[in-house]
Formats: sequence, C-alpha cells, structure tokens
Amino acid sequence: MPPSSAQPGKAPVAAKPRRTRGEGQWALGYREPLNKNEENKKNDDGLNVRDRIIDIYSKGGFDSIDPADLRGRFRWYGLYTQRAPGIDGGKTAVLEPEELDDRYFMLRVRIDGGRLSVAQLRAIAEISRDHGRDTADITDRQNVQYHWIRVEDVPAIWEKLESVGLSTTEACGDTPRVIMGCPLAGVAEDEVIDPTAQIQEIYDEHIGDPRFSNLPRKFKTSLSGCTSHCVNHEINDVAFVGVRNEAGEVGYDLFVGGGLSTNPMFARRLGTFVRPELVSEVWAGVCSIFRDYGFRRLRTRARIKFLIKEWGTERFREVLEKEYLGYELPDGPAPVLDPGVRRDHVGVHRQRDGRYYVGFAPKVGRVSGGSLLRVAEIAEEHGSDRIRTTPDQKLVILDIEEDRVDSIAAALESEGFEVRPSVFRRQTMACTGIEFCKLAIVETKDRAATLIEELERRLPDFEEPVTINVNGCPNSCARIQVADIGLKGQLVLNERGEQVEGFQIHLGGGMGLTQSFGRKIRGLKTTADDLPDYVERVLRRFQEQRKDDENFAAWAARADDSDLK
Repeated sequence: MPPSSAQPGKAPVAAKPRRTRGEGQWALGYREPLNKNEENKKNDDGLNVRDRIIDIYSKGGFDSIDPADLRGRFRWYGLYTQRAPGIDGGKTAVLEPEELDDRYFMLRVRIDGGRLSVAQLRAIAEISRDHGRDTADITDRQNVQYHWIRVEDVPAIWEKLESVGLSTTEACGDTPRVIMGCPLAGVAEDEVIDPTAQIQEIYDEHIGDPRFSNLPRKFKTSLSGCTSHCVNHEINDVAFVGVRNEAGEVGYDLFVGGGLSTNPMFARRLGTFVRPELVSEVWAGVCSIFRDYGFRRLRTRARIKFLIKEWGTERFREVLEKEYLGYELPDGPAPVLDPGVRRDHVGVHRQRDGRYYVGFAPKVGRVSGGSLLRVAEIAEEHGSDRIRTTPDQKLVILDIEEDRVDSIAAALESEGFEVRPSVFRRQTMACTGIEFCKLAIVETKDRAATLIEELERRLPDFEEPVTINVNGCPNSCARIQVADIGLKGQLVLNERGEQVEGFQIHLGGGMGLTQSFGRKIRGLKTTADDLPDYVERVLRRFQEQRKDDENFAAWAARADDSDLK
C-alpha cells in the first residue's frame, strides 16, 4: 500500500532519487519483484496459507506441500522446516534447501510481552509433550519454540493454543514479529510506565493485518517502562522506551533501526515524546515507512536499519510526521541508563504491591514439556497465575506472598531451575544450533551447557556478571556482538590441521551506557573442544589485570591482543 493511501491528500516528502528505484521501494513506484522472495509474496499473501495447511497439507502430509508455501509462506504462521539429521556444518551453505529440509518443523509460539497464565503455560507444555517429542526452547525474544512438529498435527496445535488465547500468527516471516515487553510490567517497584495496554493494542490492531503482512523483511518491536531496559531497545527495529518528561508526564522515547546479524547497528533516537494513547498509531507509521520505503532488492539490505542509515533520523522523523501521522510529535527526553544493572530479572525481588517475583534460569533456554508442566503446577500451588518469559531465556513467576518465597524457590530448584544460579548459568545464552537449524554451522546448546558446567567447576568463586553468548552461525540470534564474550560458530582447523567445529571470538560488547560491539582480533578463534580452556584463560587474565571495579568490557577494550588469546 503506497503512503498516499494511508494519508489521502498529503503530499509525500520529496525523496532522494539516488539509486532508490533500484532498491525496489514501493513508495517510489517500483512494485515489480526483484527477487524470488518478493515474487512469492506478490503471488499470494503469506496469511492465506493457513487455510491450505488446515484443508490440504494436514490431510495430505509433507509431500503434498507446495514448495513456495513450504519454504516461504509457512513462516507467516511460525513454521520452518528443521534441519535433517546427520548433515554437518560444512554443508550448510552448499546444499539446496530441499536437501537440508527434514520432514518435521520448528514451530514458534509468539508470547507478546512475555505474558503467560497457568492455563497458557500448561497448554504450551502439553503440546510439547504430545506433538513435539517433549522439546521446547525459550528464546531470547520471549517466544517458545517446538521441534519435531508434523504438518498433520498443526491444526490441532493451533486449536489448543487459540483456546487459551495464544497464536503462532506472524511469529516468523516478513512480518511484525512478537512484541517484546518487560516481564515485570505492572509490578516492578521502579517502573516508569506499564506498557501492557499498548502492547495489547498493537497486537489487536495490527498483527495479522494484511496491510503489514508483506514487509521487506522481519520487523522487531519492543515496549518497556523497565528501568533496567531488559528488552534491549538498542537492537530492535522499533522500540518505545518509558520516560518522564519535564512536565512529569509519562510516555515513550522512540528508537528506530536497531539490529545485529552480519551488519550490526544500534537503534537511533528520533528525539520524540510519544504519549501512551498514540503508541499504536506511531508504531503503524514506522512500520508503514518500512513497508513503503524499505529496500526490497537484496535480502541482506532489507531491514529498516539500512533505511535509517541512508536517511538519518531527521529525515525519518519528517517523513513519519508529515506523510504518515499528519501531525508533529513533541520533543522528549532520553531514557535514564544505569551501567550497573543486570537486565535479566533473576532471583527473588519485591513487587510494588508487597508481594514478590521469582526469576529463575533454565540452562541456555532448553526446557521440556514435562518441566514446563511442573512450572505451571508450582506457580498454581503457590497462588500465582502469572508466568513470564524474559529476553534472556529465563522465566519469572509473579505474585508470590512473602511466606511462600522459600517454598517456591525450593520447588523450582528441585526441578533443576535455579533461583540463585551461578554467574555462568545466569549469563550464558545459546541459539538453537545445528541440531535443528538449517543455517547453523556448529552445535550450540550442549556446548554451552558443558561450558557452564566446566566454568562452575574451574572458577567457583567468579562473580563478575560476564555475559557469554553462543551462536551457531553469523546471524547473531544469540546476540554475540553485544556480549562480553560472543562466540560465532564456524569451522576451524585444529592443531592437527583437521576441520572441526569452532568459534570466532568477539570480546567486550555491551548495551546501555557501555554500548559497543564486541572487539574482534585477527585470527582469534577456538575449537569447540578447547572452548572451556579459552574462556577460563581469558577470565583469569581479566581477574589478574582489572583495575578496581573495572568491568570485563572495559578491560577487554584496553587489554593487549596477547592477553585476549
């Protein structure tokens, strides 16, 4: 939909002619698809595949699926074919998609704001048990992912999810993905603003709307009034961050254009103050700019961050206000950042109503249907109907009375969920990896779990909150560039000259006041087998060389290359 249809009678802001038509931007009149993905979307809206899954594919089985749906439109409902077993990382970029495909699917359940009731968590757990071989992963975007899903079972899974108010609609694809929100929304003692109503409004008004179901690529959103900034506004396509203006009014500061992958960029402030009642409308304006002006020719440049880089914030704000909103947004303050606050909400903490929340750590986000059923039972037994997922692959149970805190902590830890985890269990994340992901080059979940165990044994007294993020490929699903120690999976040569699984190392990344992408040192790599030795070595050097309360990122920025190897 061109912008003029969004605002009839509004003269579009003059656009620079330089190579814009060649980028396939709709607003400039170039609607002819420039690649296979764009052609596929033009041929049929991804939202239309739902009926075919229910009426045709679930009855005919895997072999009945049209390839254009299988590797394209299925994503609009959270479905990706998973990696066939036994294909090593060296073949990831060599084989054709159909050679990598298994006959089973990953299915992603979107959990907007990370909000779950006991009934919803129980439904998620039962689907894992009954249809997903008891697999479930909590992602760093607050979703839950299943594996081993058969297309024959998808309609029954949808029916169960929708019966408790959950969905897989636009959990993947070139769409507005899950809306991230602080798991403590409405209960945190120091919260600036509760974004729950705004998250729900965006979801109700825009998710599953054909106006936004054909974006150049994925579109990631976060809203939060959390003072620890747990939803990582710096790396989202659009982010609304809770602030209080000079008049004492609460609203949001607007950020646009964050993202990692192979071309990481931090989001940039537009300098506006967005009142709560305008959030959904402003969100739609930003998303519409991406739809209409976003680059569609090359998939590698089809994120809003590239548009922001080319336009700059001043022009983006001008187009938003004049062409899409029809009014000016007032200027506003920047959010207050604290470099010393952890963002994960793990542990036992007081709520504003005097009750407590309990945050706990599954190991690198890997759970099971059985373990999630126990979490639902434990929450219910302790009087809570509110469970939350976090952007760090953790879980939080809200509304625990003070005299039940010890009991719930003991119950969770008896199931392997640590309320007071080691720094390594608390601060380590891992993506799906080669076990299921067709893009991955190396295994991640088991490697990360082993690394945690080894570091707990070798460095039992280590307390500095050093983040360790493990990724199976260059795409940074596990946010390697903003970790203290970011590990990017690749094939490397061991000391015998054999090609084996390993990692390129990024050091000293971070967000907040210490915003920076991790430092890369030429040739700094490790084999997967040698990973615990490397991390132990660099952490011991940090302990030996740090000055006063210097954090790891500051030390890594000034350390000699030789000390980081």
